[in-house]
Amino acid sequence: MNTPETALACRPGCGACCTAPSITSPIPGMPHGKPAGVRCIQLGDDNFCLIFGKPERPAFCGGLQPSQEMCGPSREHAMLWLDTLERATAPMLRA
Repeated sequence: MNTPETALACRPGCGACCTAPSITSPIPGMPHGKPAGVRCIQLGDDNFCLIFGKPERPAFCGGLQPSQEMCGPSREHAMLWLDTLERATAPMLRA
């Protein structure tokens, strides 16, 4: 867990946390949420959230905080880490 002393700032130009995970709650412009691997419609061209700090931002997004473990040294690391977490926590499909 991040504390004020250990909290990381988002890596400029990354946007991995707005692309890799699925979001099941409504997002402005994406009323059914978004599937994993799909870029959020609220992710600007600069890869910063257009609704950051606004009440319409999903709680999931506010709860996902950057960390050294998740973000690592690159966007590619973050995408892989988040994809692995997404697959590990996805509900199992019944045959």
